Amino acid sequence: MSWSIALAALWGVAANVLAMIPSKDNHWTRAYVLIAVGIPILGYVTYENGPWIGLLVLAAGMSVLRWPVIYLTRWTKAKMQGMKATNK
Repeated sequence: MSWSIALAALWGVAANVLAMIPSKDNHWTRAYVLIAVGIPILGYVTYENGPWIGLLVLAAGMSVLRWPVIYLTRWTKAKMQGMKATNK
């Protein structure tokens, strides 16, 4: 097993442990920290193991941090609809 996969697995364990601890801000601060730490790990995994493994690790990370992804998708759709309305 490569170091990058080990780091990604450690990130996954840390994310699950952090999710079990109660939070006053609905875990958003922890999500920001996990995203900031996870992006370089994802790059390292992709660099060492190739794009397909990188995509698998990305999908795993997105399943753990699904609410930030959902909100980003909603925000992007709203921005795109706003751009369509101004272009008419």
